[in-house]
Amino acid sequence: MTGPQQLAVIGAGLGAGILTSTVGVASLLSFPVLIALGIPPVVANASNTLGLLPGALSGAFGYRRELREVPRHQTIAVVVICAVGAIGGAALLLALPSKVFASAAPWLILFTCLIVGVQPLISRWLRSRSDHPHGTPRSMSPATIGFTALTGVYGGYFGAGAGVMMMAVLGLGLDLELRIVNGLKTLALLAANLVASIIFVFIADLDLAASGLLAAGSIVGGYAGSHIGRRLPATLLRVLIVLAGVIAAVLMLR
Repeated sequence: MTGPQQLAVIGAGLGAGILTSTVGVASLLSFPVLIALGIPPVVANASNTLGLLPGALSGAFGYRRELREVPRHQTIAVVVICAVGAIGGAALLLALPSKVFASAAPWLILFTCLIVGVQPLISRWLRSRSDHPHGTPRSMSPATIGFTALTGVYGGYFGAGAGVMMMAVLGLGLDLELRIVNGLKTLALLAANLVASIIFVFIADLDLAASGLLAAGSIVGGYAGSHIGRRLPATLLRVLIVLAGVIAAVLMLR
């Protein structure tokens, strides 16, 4: 990679780290950058997962105050279920032919854009539920467990938009404030990325240079994003993410 390309990957990692701890669509920014550098889709996806791991770690550390407010049994359950789901997602990525992922990636990005676009509706729904703190269960229902596992699978396979999905699943399934849900979501995605990354290191083809550059940016962005996430009015950011995602998906479909 040339110097400007390296800076672009670091910048993508920084932005993706911020998105990991806020909106939850980190791969929507970093994955297309790796594709633009000519890295094959499956290699780019695995390298992207490894590179964003430090961002999820620093983001979870930044939310440590919120995470102390989550009952320990809920934290353990969410982390374990999401991690187990990620094993299945990583296995799908490696087992299916690369052309399957190359064909699916643009549609996954468009699906993510749809999720980000309707996030205000999800947020209003969650706020309406949080106004009635005794109206939601403090234990995980079978539906919450199932959807948490499915989100882990999606996170291990691709990941863009997994944070928004996890926010909805945990916010609707548990009696927690939104700021706490954001912290728990970040920790859950850390677990998914960690498990998938371990699998990819031993089995998948990786571009370690790209992963290292992403890691350098994401570790700073993840921690910064945890502070932004506590007070983020994300309307403009959401619009820019959707526009960038649509453009990236259209370019990949050509």
